[in-house]
Amino acid sequence: MSLQEIDFSKTLTDEQVYNSIMNNYSDLSKDWIFHQWNWMNNVYSPFKDHYKYMIVISLVEKTLHFYDQMNIQYTFDEYYSKSYQQIEKFSITELCEKLDLPKETVRRKVLELEKEGVITRSKKKIIIDRKAFTFVKPEQQIKFTSKYIFLVSQALNKEEMYSKKLDQKIIENIIKKRFTMCWRWFYRMQIPLVIGYQKFMQDLTTFHIWGTVCMNQVLNVSKLLDTGEDEPKLDHFTTSNILVRNLGADSGISAMSISDMTNIPRATIIRKCKYLIKQDLVKMNEKKQYVLASMNFRKILPYQTEIFKYKAKFIRKVLNLLVIS
Repeated sequence: MSLQEIDFSKTLTDEQVYNSIMNNYSDLSKDWIFHQWNWMNNVYSPFKDHYKYMIVISLVEKTLHFYDQMNIQYTFDEYYSKSYQQIEKFSITELCEKLDLPKETVRRKVLELEKEGVITRSKKKIIIDRKAFTFVKPEQQIKFTSKYIFLVSQALNKEEMYSKKLDQKIIENIIKKRFTMCWRWFYRMQIPLVIGYQKFMQDLTTFHIWGTVCMNQVLNVSKLLDTGEDEPKLDHFTTSNILVRNLGADSGISAMSISDMTNIPRATIIRKCKYLIKQDLVKMNEKKQYVLASMNFRKILPYQTEIFKYKAKFIRKVLNLLVIS
């Protein structure tokens, strides 16, 4: 499609997408929290170590960026037709800056990945060998991501900001067709978004556990978040207030249940929850179950809205791609 054929009046800005997400949060929060919880499970499961996987996808994202610069595109099936991927050269310093981690931590994790055969060096080549670990081929993640983008598109349709009528399958198909480009956008959303929460919550395991408590709580109060077709939607602040106060529910989630859902050891969960309790991010109810605490959660809200701008940018790119495709 030539530049002259693109109707720029039909494309979206980051601000339009961001405002729609924040204003329609009651309709979108459950799917987004489940989306992110599923993503964090995928991050943890290959190595039982969040940071090793974050290093791997950071290297992959750099390589996808190179593909984009060279106008090289692979479909989902083409990209996963090989069990290994050659990656661009990298430096420990570069990874430290991207993941906001100390050099000692990154160096140690990279050496462990090399010992496990995940990263191999052959002469001047650096290769990620998918056969060396149980990697997550994102079939289900694409479905979850496409569903959330579809829900945002519906909100934008109602607000008359986006004219194209979509369904989830159309979005899945474009992501798979333009996979290396779209998944680079996805990683460029997820890496700073997840690392941003790490800064607030000490580490990614703590964030993963807190997110599981959060997902359980949003399911508990979901009836209060459901608004009718003609009723005004609840914005981000109002929805979060219902969530943290656990309105309409008196149940939480146990350490054993968190462990069953995430595969994080129960002893680790108990230890990390002690930190979360100390920071007023979770508390224990009378049933010895974990629920969200409201005091420091309110401190997260302004920070969280800033992080959501990464999400808005990713969704804007995919929706605009669908306009011009």
